[in-house]
Amino acid sequence: MNKMMSALLALAISLPAFAEVVTTNEIGGLESLRKEEVSIEPQAEYMKQDKEGPAMGRDFVDIPPLVPHSVDRYQVDKNANSCLRCHSMKNADKWGATKIAVSHYNNRDGEQLADVAPNRYFCLTCHVPQKDAKPLKENTFEPVESLKKH
Repeated sequence: MNKMMSALLALAISLPAFAEVVTTNEIGGLESLRKEEVSIEPQAEYMKQDKEGPAMGRDFVDIPPLVPHSVDRYQVDKNANSCLRCHSMKNADKWGATKIAVSHYNNRDGEQLADVAPNRYFCLTCHVPQKDAKPLKENTFEPVESLKKH
């Protein structure tokens, strides 16, 4: 028997034991966030409401800011970007909106462009609406010291 067949046979023999460890929460098992059995497909929970109002603080340096308003029905695709109606350098003052960062006008090579760089055009890839939602798991996370509110 060649080495590949031996390895596959050893893997096949060990899989049932591995599967039991993964599905139980005994020694080294994984704990699931699911509330239902895996065989049951739960109803989709309605999305949490956007937390409109003042922007929530940041927890890390250089993390993209959260969007403090709903973006439902915003068109952000190759044909249009609804975010730029208010947040472009040209329109932000008129609407009292935050201007997009100057860095968003630099392409991958660091060259400054007249318009938003193609790699920064799809705002909702990084900037997501803030939500007033509990963490999925309790944790002891603390933001970096420089960003803590004192």
